[in-house]
Amino acid sequence: MAGKLIDLGLGGGTVTDSRLEQTLFGVHFSNPIGLAAGFDKNAEHLAAWPKYGFGHAEIGTVTARPQPGNLRPRMFRLPEDQGLINRMGFNNAGAEAVAGRLRNRGTFPVGINLGKNKDTEPADAPENYRQAFRQLRGLGDYYVINVSSPNTPGLRSLQEKGPLMDILQALQSEDATARFFIKVAPDLTESALDDVISVAMAGNATGLIATNTTISRDGLKADPRQDGGLSGRPVRDKSDAALAHLARQCGNSLTLIGVGGIFDADDVIRKIQLGAHLTQLYTGWIYGGPGLIPKILRDLCVRMDQDGVKNIRDYIRS
Repeated sequence: MAGKLIDLGLGGGTVTDSRLEQTLFGVHFSNPIGLAAGFDKNAEHLAAWPKYGFGHAEIGTVTARPQPGNLRPRMFRLPEDQGLINRMGFNNAGAEAVAGRLRNRGTFPVGINLGKNKDTEPADAPENYRQAFRQLRGLGDYYVINVSSPNTPGLRSLQEKGPLMDILQALQSEDATARFFIKVAPDLTESALDDVISVAMAGNATGLIATNTTISRDGLKADPRQDGGLSGRPVRDKSDAALAHLARQCGNSLTLIGVGGIFDADDVIRKIQLGAHLTQLYTGWIYGGPGLIPKILRDLCVRMDQDGVKNIRDYIRS
């Protein structure tokens, strides 16, 4: 039976159905759709996200010290392609300010995306990440090592095996029990993805997020020739390929979150079939509007009715 709609006066309400629920790494999720990092950078709207239907939200990217980000304009819509290009540059209020907003946040699942300050040299990155985490420790359900944004010079080099392990170990030295995810770029080769997997497994990380934005402009109908990370429909195939590879290589050893090109229920099911335990979207919500998540959740429930699926996890390929 299709899920129950609760109208909260926010353009569609939220949908409840036990078949959408799951518990992962000790955290209960009411549904598999989350808000990706980059929208609520400073944890200013935590109370809103469950009301719009999201099952979790990832805030940030947060850096140890406040920073203004890159010069405006720094966000560009590509309507013909259902894409966005952003070159925000980790604009945020800093870990201390964000921590104040996260206290007493309730039980809604929240991830915290951690990044490097722009003026921090790559060699000093582990300490910079550790300083950010130290101020946010205990305030998130999971933490994300963001080394895949294209908008901070030198950041993507930290996806390499040695630097990435140094960052993970620095964070774990602060709290070995925290749940850490690594967010990867869709532009990595399979060999580079394998290196990330080896770091995650050797370092006892909780999972991986596939993927961040792409620097590729392949296949665009209208290229504005702007620097920055491309998201939305144009990144879907790259993100799917990275997710599928990660799932094949790590099996059930790591929790996988699929991001990139999600606009409807079919996209969510496809990500799960490729191996994702959870999904996230940003650009799809920008184009779909406030009623998008309830619509996707209702459509998921209809699909499960049609397919005789008892839980959303049943869509994952064995």
